[in-house]
Amino acid sequence: MQLHRTDKAKAELASRERVLSVRERGALFLADGTKTRNEMMLLLQDSGGVLDKLLSEGYLAIQALAKPAAMPAATPKAITAEAPSDVATPPVIEKSASDSFDGKRSLATTRMFLFDICERMFVRKLPELATQYRNQLREARDRAAMLKIADQMLFTVADIAGQERADGLSERIAMLLPLEPVEAEPA
Repeated sequence: MQLHRTDKAKAELASRERVLSVRERGALFLADGTKTRNEMMLLLQDSGGVLDKLLSEGYLAIQALAKPAAMPAATPKAITAEAPSDVATPPVIEKSASDSFDGKRSLATTRMFLFDICERMFVRKLPELATQYRNQLREARDRAAMLKIADQMLFTVADIAGQERADGLSERIAMLLPLEPVEAEPA
């Protein structure tokens, strides 16, 4: 069963007056009708408390998964009975977010991710360094130049936020970079 936003949630997201916390609003953004409760709990790193609150206050609703045409659609009462909101089972996290990446690999996506790292990690604490990295990224035209800048950024992230954070970002960068072309050896 998937979670989706109700009209009340859409009004909250569109309003300039905030009723919900940033975390709760983030959950509303994630509830696009394609994610299950467990997937949402994984993404939010929450045991279900945020989702339970949003469900009970009418910001989120449970929607049944799409079923084959031969099967009758479930009634809303059956859907509610299948997913009790008082039971919060924390999900088991085995893989990192980068393990499930199935998008297109490209230098453009990698560049945008590096710009994002620059904005999130360096702009407030090290604005001069952020400007330097942004300029270098604008000038980088090939894979080697991009990797050189990424290595410098990851080294700085390790100093600021720790090696574990840098390793996680490194994994994501590896998933975004296009695969290196394999050169055929002459026969």
